[in-house]
Amino acid sequence: MAIKTVADLFIHELSDTYSAEKQMTRSLPKMARAATSEELSQAFLDHLEETRGQVERIDELVAVAGLKLKRVKCAAMEGLVEEGNDLIDGIAKGPVLDAALIGAGQRAEHYEIASYTTLVLLATKLGYDHAVPLLQATLAEEKATDERLGLLGQAASIEEAADR
Repeated sequence: MAIKTVADLFIHELSDTYSAEKQMTRSLPKMARAATSEELSQAFLDHLEETRGQVERIDELVAVAGLKLKRVKCAAMEGLVEEGNDLIDGIAKGPVLDAALIGAGQRAEHYEIASYTTLVLLATKLGYDHAVPLLQATLAEEKATDERLGLLGQAASIEEAADR
């Protein structure tokens, strides 16, 4: 896709983010199954439900604005998911893997936070007033998930992992 205008950039970024969210809907159940901590597993499952809602928000935004998403695959999220899978495959189930999953989850959240921050800025500049609150709602959820994972990282799973 040739990106020549800010509107083109918005479509590209939105398409890329849509791909990232779709990839997360496939990755989060695996992360939840791999987690030893019930609280961590539940955090991934809760975020899976949020992520499905985030996909629906993008669908709503596209429909209302009359936009057409491009078929792109988010290479960044693909890499983050692959790294998470490598951790799951390479670390025995237990507190060390839980610590690794928290880090992997936060890396994905930080990427999504950056993506939605950019989308909010572009939507604002382009006058997509209906899109801004939808994007801001998702941004708030991504920040909350990052914070939740950070708090889990401060909890016993990291301390238990340090003992091994």
